[in-house]
Amino acid sequence: MPATLIDGKAFAARVRAKVADHVTRLREEHGLVPGLAVVLVGEDPASQVYVRSKGKQTAEAGMASFEHKLDVKTSESDLLALIAKLNADPEVHGILVQLPLPAHLDSDLVINSIDPAKDVDGFHISNVGLLGTGQKSMVPCTPLGCLMMLRDHHGSLSGMNAVVVGRSNIVGKPMAQLLLGDSCTVTIAHSRTRNLAEVCRGADILVAAVGRPEMIPGDWVKPGATVIDVGINRVEGAEGKTRLVGDVDFASCAEVAGAITPVPGGVGPMTIACLLANTVTACCRANGLTEPEGLTA
Repeated sequence: MPATLIDGKAFAARVRAKVADHVTRLREEHGLVPGLAVVLVGEDPASQVYVRSKGKQTAEAGMASFEHKLDVKTSESDLLALIAKLNADPEVHGILVQLPLPAHLDSDLVINSIDPAKDVDGFHISNVGLLGTGQKSMVPCTPLGCLMMLRDHHGSLSGMNAVVVGRSNIVGKPMAQLLLGDSCTVTIAHSRTRNLAEVCRGADILVAAVGRPEMIPGDWVKPGATVIDVGINRVEGAEGKTRLVGDVDFASCAEVAGAITPVPGGVGPMTIACLLANTVTACCRANGLTEPEGLTA
């Protein structure tokens, strides 16, 4: 029996609707408008598209959008000065510096200059440490989106065996921490894991975030498992055209899994939706208000 499709596009629309409802309440009841500042250095085409999409969805949710587009040759001191200004701005509740940065800029230094309370990407070392020790933190958007979809599909994740294939600081490691927080038994695997196929076959929840197109075939999936495919890879298709595929071979995995996210239309739409959710959460925390239910880890 083919797997149930976990529709990330539809789920993200519901998350954005919740965000918009909470933004309305914040404005009407407290006179607050959550504000998101996005900083883009240079003219990377993919980053430009992503930043435009963020700005559009921020405005549609009724939030304030502050876009700062800087020249590719912007100095590190000028970038840090802008971040310090945004840190001090009470109208800005979330700050996101679009990665990758030009080579002459130190990404770690820049990210760690953001006020951790406004770090809606969840990349600041303080937020990494808080998440790793089970304390309240800002959570990276993509893993948060995956967790939301898993909770929605399964309800409780307690006691489930989860395998995360990928060990990046952006997805793999925080995903494992979130699953541990929901009482899963978690294995972090990667491209060099011995007997990777066997490790994957033991998973009730299999999260693929390794960045290799269609690396995981259907015979690596436990029958009935839930497969969350974080990968977004552009490969050659028919007639010289390119197409997007994930880190799992969707056709073969969908025949075995109990539920699966597609690519595109799975995890991807959840990332910006969770960025908006994190901004609302940051606004609430900054003002001592109750955090929005269902939008946090």
